[in-house]
Amino acid sequence: MRPRLTAVFALTLALTASGGAAVAATPTTPSAPSAPSSPASKAPPTLSDPRPCEGQPGFTCSMLTVPLDHRGKRKGELELQVATADNADAPKGTLLFLTGGPGQPGVPFITRISQRLPEVAKNYRIVMIDQRGTGDFGAINCPQLQAQVGSSDIEPPTVAAIEECAGILGDRRHYFTSEQTTGDLEMLRRALGVRTWAVDGVSYGSLTAARYAVAHPRNVSKLVLDSVLPHVDPQGDDMLYLTGLRATARVLREACTVAPACGFDPAKDLAWLARHRKDHVMIFDLIVTYEFLDPTYRNPNPAGLPAGSGDVIGAIHEARNGNPARLDQQLALLNSGGDPVNRYSSGLHIATVCGDGRFPWGTSEAPVAGRQAILERTRRTLPTRKVWPFTADTAVGNGFIQECLYWPRSQHTAEPSVRLPNVPTLILNGDRDLSTPLEWAREELRYAPGGKLVVVKGATHSIQNRELGTQGRDAVNAFLNG
Repeated sequence: MRPRLTAVFALTLALTASGGAAVAATPTTPSAPSAPSSPASKAPPTLSDPRPCEGQPGFTCSMLTVPLDHRGKRKGELELQVATADNADAPKGTLLFLTGGPGQPGVPFITRISQRLPEVAKNYRIVMIDQRGTGDFGAINCPQLQAQVGSSDIEPPTVAAIEECAGILGDRRHYFTSEQTTGDLEMLRRALGVRTWAVDGVSYGSLTAARYAVAHPRNVSKLVLDSVLPHVDPQGDDMLYLTGLRATARVLREACTVAPACGFDPAKDLAWLARHRKDHVMIFDLIVTYEFLDPTYRNPNPAGLPAGSGDVIGAIHEARNGNPARLDQQLALLNSGGDPVNRYSSGLHIATVCGDGRFPWGTSEAPVAGRQAILERTRRTLPTRKVWPFTADTAVGNGFIQECLYWPRSQHTAEPSVRLPNVPTLILNGDRDLSTPLEWAREELRYAPGGKLVVVKGATHSIQNRELGTQGRDAVNAFLNG
């Protein structure tokens, strides 16, 4: 759940825990969560080393010290960078804005978000944080993984890259789940000295925001979830990306109805390719990546690509009819990997997704040895209707599954309540979004008793940051300032 092209949104592990980056030993059985220490028993958290944010006038950067393990079983600390707007007396209070990935920092984007939401920035003090494992001071650097997949959710890396990353993290891999980030955010609230705040999350940040609201409902005044990944997965199929696979047919067909209509069925073309080409996983990755350049999916000349090399729907149709040149060119141009680690950490991505997710074999606490057999059984039994226009091979071959298939046993995140708290909640999603499809937003709405869904027509991923029009941002402004 990420903006794949660094220039669009996002543009050595800095842990203070003892010890270096040792190769992981056989993991011990993860312990259950312990009761958190009483806040009264410790000094309240503070923000240290305040300084102007480099290149971002009007914002102050500082550091927040948090425990490596909020369950209290493992010693050590992390230093997280925080950016705060200088309007500390903003009339509406504080807004925490959470980026996605997981793997994106927050601090580099506070100016852009404030410019995209000027009325919100006038009335709220916007705060952003480099979540643990990200950013200039804490990005987890797994060189092979970074080079091979960068910010892609879908392209699978080699086993060697996964093993290298597990070795770099060692037993610290247990401590990069959304549960731990929730603890960081609550410490940030206390350090800021605010009783309540509005919380706004984009993409994977929507999951983090929702889970924070579940854990600390009295501390959230309003909740914005943009480009939604549901905060729970009762079906246990989100990591197979089944909803996204199926949504591809809807999105491409709707794009083809815009005048001049295509005159052919792009979903049937795609289904043929998925059954006749070995790179069907990468074709799915391409389509999800392409949305960040061209929400129409049909523009032959989108910004960021050589002239005439766009129009992914046309490229799929040509490939189905024997001319794969343009599709192959797009696959090469939009291949994953190489994102700067301080702008997107693939090491943090794998540690969080594997620790948070539910998979055919269960959770990250399941023995590695039995996972492959369970996954193969899943592949054989997945009905076509669950994955069409793709295949079961595409579902089990995506990056979420293949990364976590080989990830060592690690502590699974604390499972949140299914129901969101009864706080005012605005849910935004583009109907052309395939990274976090509209169907997921509708699912999350069912869990939100105070929820309202705004569907932004013709938009893809990350409404507040990338929407071409103003429908979504107008809704956010009215919701937060109302």
